Amino acid sequence: MPVQYKDYYETLGVSRTATGEEIKKSFRKLARQYHPDVAKDKKKAEEKFKEINEAYEVLSDASKRKKYDELGANWKSGADFRPPSGWEHFSGGQNSRGRGPGGVEFETHFGGTGFSDFFEQLFGSRMRGGAGGFGRSPNFSEEELAERGRDVEGDIMVTLEEAARGSIRSVSVRHGSRTETHQVKIPAGVTEGQRLRIAGRGEHGSGGGAAGDLYLRVRLAKHPDFEVEDHHLIYEAELAPWEAALGAEMSVPTLTGRVNIKIPAGTQSGQKLRVRGRGLPPSGDLLVVTKIVVPAKLSDAEKKLWEQLRRESKFNPRD
Repeated sequence: MPVQYKDYYETLGVSRTATGEEIKKSFRKLARQYHPDVAKDKKKAEEKFKEINEAYEVLSDASKRKKYDELGANWKSGADFRPPSGWEHFSGGQNSRGRGPGGVEFETHFGGTGFSDFFEQLFGSRMRGGAGGFGRSPNFSEEELAERGRDVEGDIMVTLEEAARGSIRSVSVRHGSRTETHQVKIPAGVTEGQRLRIAGRGEHGSGGGAAGDLYLRVRLAKHPDFEVEDHHLIYEAELAPWEAALGAEMSVPTLTGRVNIKIPAGTQSGQKLRVRGRGLPPSGDLLVVTKIVVPAKLSDAEKKLWEQLRRESKFNPRD
């Protein structure tokens, strides 16, 4: 089944030759603009935020970007697209096509997971192995014909806000022409790669066999302010040289609002300051990593002051 081609470079507003830093900068700008917590039109912003995240998920990963670029630059956004032959070997699993009871072929598609069909076909998890009812032989008894349905696996994009407080998501799964919608509980504190199991919601079994299970693998949405390390949130705080040397107070973001922290005198670049309990549950903290930024341009007055500091100071970092 063809899906709509996604031009991830167009989504992030960068050229196909953009550097990793340019892609990251554009993502952060757009993610702040369309983050659902700050946008006025939350529904529209939420969809845009997912599109931006999906594009960044691919273009910020060197191997995914390389495979995506191999599709070529001539595709137009919205054009019908089918994955090229052999792509399923890169995806890391079986193709999403399988066979149900009686040997009828089916394809599995997801809705409400935060990822497009285009992403799912190219980079998402695929149908797991297992029983699936590959036809019947008249020589077997009814009991022997019973086969458990296939397990089905897909990805689900979870925002850090959802990971912090938990949420309920409506996810649809289409098996061939049959679509089922399930309410999926995302518990607070989920981590990247964690699999959520929805028992009995995979493919139906054959011959009275039990249904398979549905597994959704958590992919934490990228955030414009934070990186994630286990349950900790990492925030990079830029400091002026005098703030690092003399100490200062500054306001930093958290998932539940801003907090004021104290920068000790003599703070070094790369130093970590811990704000306890402001990460992801159950035990995550906010780790503020300092980055000392030197002014790129100086006025004549500023230059004289820096020269005076150089004359007066006995500090030499190479000693």
